[in-house]
Amino acid sequence: MSSTSVSTALAPYGWDDAWADEFAPYDSEGLLPGRVVRVDRGQCDVVTAGGVLRADTAFVTPHDPLRVVCTGDWVAVEPAGTPRYVRTCLPRRTAFVRSTSSKRSEGQILAANVDHAIVAVSLAVELDLGRIERFLALAWESGAQPVVVLTKADLVPDAVTLSHLVQDVENTAPGVPVLAVSAVGGDGLDVLAAVVAGGTSVLLGQSGAGKSTLANALLGQDVMEVQAARDVDGKGRHTTTTRNLLTLPGGGVLIDTPGLRGVGLWDAGTGVGQVFAEIEELADDCRFHDCAHEAEPGCAVLAALDSGELPVRRLESYRKLLRENQWIVAKTDARLRAEIRKDWKRKGAEGRAAMEAKRGRQR
Repeated sequence: MSSTSVSTALAPYGWDDAWADEFAPYDSEGLLPGRVVRVDRGQCDVVTAGGVLRADTAFVTPHDPLRVVCTGDWVAVEPAGTPRYVRTCLPRRTAFVRSTSSKRSEGQILAANVDHAIVAVSLAVELDLGRIERFLALAWESGAQPVVVLTKADLVPDAVTLSHLVQDVENTAPGVPVLAVSAVGGDGLDVLAAVVAGGTSVLLGQSGAGKSTLANALLGQDVMEVQAARDVDGKGRHTTTTRNLLTLPGGGVLIDTPGLRGVGLWDAGTGVGQVFAEIEELADDCRFHDCAHEAEPGCAVLAALDSGELPVRRLESYRKLLRENQWIVAKTDARLRAEIRKDWKRKGAEGRAAMEAKRGRQR
């Protein structure tokens, strides 16, 4: 098949000249380019110019869990064989990674080569701004552009209340589009469809956030199974059990993912900084370059806190995510672990000295 035919067939899945250049060395070996649309049990479905092929991933399964074949990867696959193998993955442009729930220091890759990370948040329950910040940190770190979609907007009929909810999230998500959408009434879907038409989007969120309903609305047909969420907490069972890559009728590609119970950070220091951009900007004006924003003199962050410019909740969330991310990174870095222990001892000694000085003044 000619390169023109391949480009035409794979263009709806995101194939472009840059991918063609990356694949060129494998073309001479007779391998086929394709994009992984689904992975399960060591095998994957790969869409190629000739159709969808079933291939084994054992040939490229490394010890590093972040380099396993995942949905969204562009790969070089054998044209024939029983079994047929994926021979290699092309270098990823972006990768959405979270930490695993296991005690091992491992990351889990959820989707690759994503342009937009759509964080679905249900308006059927009270907003959890801290969880939104956590999702956004991972999204920014992945290299994708985050978009927050407030689903089930039809459950908030009062326009003023809905506007306030959107504003709350906008204040939590600087630089991130926030859309209120109703898959039932169609409100906001046209704007979202225009956003996702420009590349590959991954749909993320908790179970019950309305991801499958939203995916069906964007696809224009009931492709994803939908189950009702519990009224008490808005949660539901996982209706999506694998990550599926689907082309959208208005252009673009959508990767739907299972509901995420846990959203652990994975080396997301840059992402945390982008989520809390206003705190990072304030920190530039602190007297000390290594200011911890705890009790240091000349701390611009604490000054903003005292003046009311910076909400207490934002600073607490910032500190929490920084600590968590530092600990995750330290689990795989012995030198950093030693530095953290040294810092803890220093702060402990300073705290004890402050207490002793306070007792001395009270005598």
